[in-house]
Amino acid sequence: MKRFISFFLLGILGLIVWIPILMIVLGSFLGKGEIIECFGGIFLDETKLAVWHVIPQYPTLWPYVNLLLDSPEFFVMFWNSCKQVFPSIFGQLLIALPAAWSFSRFEFRGKKLLFYLYIVLMIMPFQVTMVSSYLVLERLNLLDRHVAIIIPNLFATFPVFILVKFFRAIPMELIEAAQIDGASEGLIFRKIGLPNASAGIISVVTLGFIEYWNALEQPLTFLKSKSLWPLSLYLPEMSVSNLSVSFVASVIMLIPACLIFLFGQQYLEEGIVASGLKQ
Repeated sequence: MKRFISFFLLGILGLIVWIPILMIVLGSFLGKGEIIECFGGIFLDETKLAVWHVIPQYPTLWPYVNLLLDSPEFFVMFWNSCKQVFPSIFGQLLIALPAAWSFSRFEFRGKKLLFYLYIVLMIMPFQVTMVSSYLVLERLNLLDRHVAIIIPNLFATFPVFILVKFFRAIPMELIEAAQIDGASEGLIFRKIGLPNASAGIISVVTLGFIEYWNALEQPLTFLKSKSLWPLSLYLPEMSVSNLSVSFVASVIMLIPACLIFLFGQQYLEEGIVASGLKQ
């Protein structure tokens, strides 16, 4: 009986979580008239209440046709997102992997202080470092360019924190055996460190992609030209007349993040466990 109640409660909670996604997917099939009927009370006449049809009364593919065939700015912003997200993640790994290996393998003066500084920077919200980042990018004449988004992401501290835990979990006996066989530090890093930290690497990629794909504040702060805006800034520009198209854009924007999350879910769980338990 207790097990049934537990599954029932978990099912209810799962349904509550899925309701917004179902509303977005179903809303993408609403026509203009039905959109105004459902949401006109919010955008057009504040005295009326919004209504929601569980199943569209007059489903249509017009919003998909409008977005995919008649909205070239959508594809421009989609490509902007790709140009900002993928270089950020790739460059982040190039910097975080050697840094995490150094923290886990070598002893040097000020190591603990520097690592604590990494942790402090990790828990700082973007609003705290926004002004200083803006001033630095302005002095370097990098504002209103894609690199204004990419460069600050390269030096994120959270990937280093995650990867240090995985590198420290590698048995020292394995590394010592490789050293006895004459392996260099670089060879040990490539042949032992990277394969054993693969779960951490995928965790970093998954979390980084979801964060940067949905970023709002950084593009709004560092990019002035709308031609450089990513897809995450496309939705706030939509009006009630194009609300169904906005639902379609939301569905398309969800697909890459969901695929990345489903692919890296198992490794993400391992990363969370490692960051919380491995000391």
